[in-house]
Amino acid sequence: MRKSILSEPAVQAFSPSAREWLDLEKLAGAEISSEDPQHPFENALATGKGGWKASTPGPQVIRLNFDHPQTIQRIRLEFCESRRERSQEFVLSASSEAGQKKEVVRQQWTFSPGGSVCEVEDYVVNLPAVHSLELKIDPGRHDKDAVASLESIQIA
Repeated sequence: MRKSILSEPAVQAFSPSAREWLDLEKLAGAEISSEDPQHPFENALATGKGGWKASTPGPQVIRLNFDHPQTIQRIRLEFCESRRERSQEFVLSASSEAGQKKEVVRQQWTFSPGGSVCEVEDYVVNLPAVHSLELKIDPGRHDKDAVASLESIQIA
């Protein structure tokens, strides 16, 4: 087997400290299908604040509309559910100024209080001139009473 040791700059290229996360509060507006007043979307923009939670059960949409087109190279999403077992699916899409919409990722996950309670997805992408990002969350693919939540979202 051929192998080599990566130099430190190559490893740091994907670390959050190597490139600052975008300040989404300053660079974008958010459209949200529903929101629990105790868990507003702003909580998902800063880790450790308890995240965002929908006010109603069922599928939800979070759309970030950038004031100016952004080149996006990394997207990190964290979902947590420690109280009930449920299967979730989310779809992340990016739209250009021309209105072209591209599905970036579609992911399913099963939360289990006795096992997996957090899902962390960290994607390296190449998305130039993004006008908006849309996150569709179906919190209970087989349970229509499940409520969507998002612990954190970070974009670089």
